[in-house]
Amino acid sequence: MNFLSIENLTKSYGERMIFADLTFGIDQGQKVAIVAKNGSGKTTMMRCIMGMEPVDSGKVTFRKDIRVAFMEQTENMREDQTILESIFDHDLPELKLIKEYNIAVAKNDEAKLEELYQSITELNAWDTEVRVQQILSVLKLEDMDKRISELSGGQKKRVALAKVLLSDADFLILDEPTNHLDLDMIEWLENYLSSSKSTILMVTHDRYFLEVVCDTILELADQTIYRYKGNFSYYLEKKAERQEQTQSTIEKAKNTFRKELDWIRRQPKARGVKQKARVDAFQDVKKVASQRLDEDELELPVKMERLGSKIVEFHKVSKSYPNRVILNDFSYNVQRQERLGIVGNNGAGKTTFLKMLVGQEEVDKGKIVLGETVVFGYYSQDLIKVNDDFKVIDVVREVAEYIPLEKGRQLSAAQLLERFLFPRDMHYQFVHKLSGGEKRRLKLLRVLMSNPNFLILDEPTNDLDIFAMSVLEEYLRQFQGCLIVVSHDRYFMDKMVDHLFVFEGQGELKDIVGNYTVFRQQQLDKKRGVKQNVTKEEPEIKEKTISPSAVEPKKRKLSFKEKEEYETIERRLPELEKTKEELTLTLSSGELSNEELMKNGTALGKVVEEIDALTERWIELAEFI
Repeated sequence: MNFLSIENLTKSYGERMIFADLTFGIDQGQKVAIVAKNGSGKTTMMRCIMGMEPVDSGKVTFRKDIRVAFMEQTENMREDQTILESIFDHDLPELKLIKEYNIAVAKNDEAKLEELYQSITELNAWDTEVRVQQILSVLKLEDMDKRISELSGGQKKRVALAKVLLSDADFLILDEPTNHLDLDMIEWLENYLSSSKSTILMVTHDRYFLEVVCDTILELADQTIYRYKGNFSYYLEKKAERQEQTQSTIEKAKNTFRKELDWIRRQPKARGVKQKARVDAFQDVKKVASQRLDEDELELPVKMERLGSKIVEFHKVSKSYPNRVILNDFSYNVQRQERLGIVGNNGAGKTTFLKMLVGQEEVDKGKIVLGETVVFGYYSQDLIKVNDDFKVIDVVREVAEYIPLEKGRQLSAAQLLERFLFPRDMHYQFVHKLSGGEKRRLKLLRVLMSNPNFLILDEPTNDLDIFAMSVLEEYLRQFQGCLIVVSHDRYFMDKMVDHLFVFEGQGELKDIVGNYTVFRQQQLDKKRGVKQNVTKEEPEIKEKTISPSAVEPKKRKLSFKEKEEYETIERRLPELEKTKEELTLTLSSGELSNEELMKNGTALGKVVEEIDALTERWIELAEFI
C-alpha cells in the first residue's frame, strides 16, 4: 500500500538547482533514509514534502487516511508552554485524557481522577500512559512543569522527539533524530523505531542507526534520487558498483569522443543530414565524456609540530559544581599517539573535562601540567563565529594566506579549501549562507590549520554528512599526534580510538581498553550477569580474621607444571593480541551486518577477558622466576 508518492518534484533557489524531476514512492511499513552531502537539499526536500516550502513543479501525494508527524532539525515550539503541555499538544483523544490525568494527579483532584480513570479504561488508553512515562524517562524529561523557554537546545530537541513519537502517527518524518541524544538514548531509539509499525522517512548521519533501522536508502546526488533496497552496508556496496559502471561508461565515451572529435575537425563547414545527425550524437557523447565522478578525497598534509616526551599530566585533579561532581582526585599521564574516546551521559562532564585540559575551565584541586611542545587544536561544539560580511575564503585567509606543509611545501588558501571539499564556486559565498555541516567543516579546517600535535574534538561529526565523516576519518587515521574525541557517533568512535574514558557521573571515571563496541558489549555482559545472579541463591559469606603471619608469602620456586604454564601464557598472549587487533579492525570496517557486529563484539569481549586473566596469572608466576 502506497503511503507517499513523489512525482517530478523540482526545486531551485534562483539559478541554483537543488533537485530536478524527483520521482519515488514509499510504501506502508518501509523504513527509508535519505543520504546526501551537506548542502545537497535533504532538509529542503523534506520541507517540500511537508508543504512547508514551495516547489517549482511536481506533485506530493500522501494517502488520505493516514496521520503524518514531522520532526524538524530546529523546532518552533511555544516558549510559554511547559514540557507536559508541549508533548500533549495533539488531537489524539488518548493523549488528551492522559494529559488531564497528569494534571489531576498534580492537583490531587480525587473526583477528577475517578472520572478520568473510567474514561481512560473505556478508551483502553492505559498503554498510552505507560508509553508516555517510558519515553519521558528514557529522554530524561521527568521535570514536566519546566517551561520550553528554560530548556537548552538539546532538551528542546528531545521534547520535539518525544512529541513526534507520542503522536501515534502512521508515517514519521524525522530530520536528524539522533542529534543531542546520548548513546543510551540512541540505542533505545534504534530499538523503538526498528520494532515500530509506523512507516518512516528520515535523514540521519548515524551510520550504525542507518544499518540497524533502515531497509531502504535514497541517495540525493546530481540533483536526482538513487534508490537502494537494503540497509547501509548494502547501499555502500551497490553505490560502489554503480560508480564503477559509471566510470566505465565515461571511459568508453572518452574513447568515442576522441575519434568523433578528430572526425569533426576534418569535416568541411557544409554538412548533409547524416553528418548533422552524427554531430548531434557527438554532443551527447561529449556530455557523457565530460562527466567527472565526485570522489571525496581529503588530503591535508599540514606540518605538525614535534611532540616532546612530556605531553599532559593530571595530578589529583578534582572539579565539581553544586550537586554534581565531574572529577575526584583524578591522575593520568597522556602518552604519545594517544587515541582516547570519551563517553558518558549528557551532563556527566565530558565537555568540562576538555575545557579544563585546554585551560578554559579552572580546576578546583590538583593541577594539569602541559609539555612545552604541546600545540592544541580544539574543536568545540559551538558554531563558527565570523563577521557577517565574511566569505568562505576570508575565513582561511584570516589565519594565513599560505599554509606550510611537510617537506617545505605550502598551499594557498584557495588550494586548501579545495582539498577540504570546498570547490572553487563556494570560495566567495558568504559564510552565513552555508549549511550547518558546511560551517562545521570550515571550522574544523581552521582548527587543523593551526598545525596542532594534540587534537581535541568535541562532537566533530554533528551535522557532517556521511561522506565528509569518511574523509575526516581518513585524515585522522594518518594523524601522528595525540587525539581525544567526544562523540555520540558509535561508528566514528569504533574507528578512531583504542581506549575510552567512561564518565559515569559523580566523579566516577573508568578507563576501558578497546573501542565503543567492546565497551557496550562489556555493559551487556555485565547486565546479563546481574540478571543471572538474581535468580541464584546468594551463598552465605563468612568472615574470617587472618593473622599477619598467615598471609606472609613463602619464598619458593615454580614447579615443573607452573613453568610449563608460564611458557604457554607467554606464547598465547601475542596470539590473543593479534586476534584482538583483527577483530577490532573487522568491527571498524563498516561492512558487517547487525548480527555479525554482535557476534564479533562478543568474540572481542571474550578475547579481552582472556588477555586480562592470562596477564594477571603471568604476573603471579613471574614473581617466582
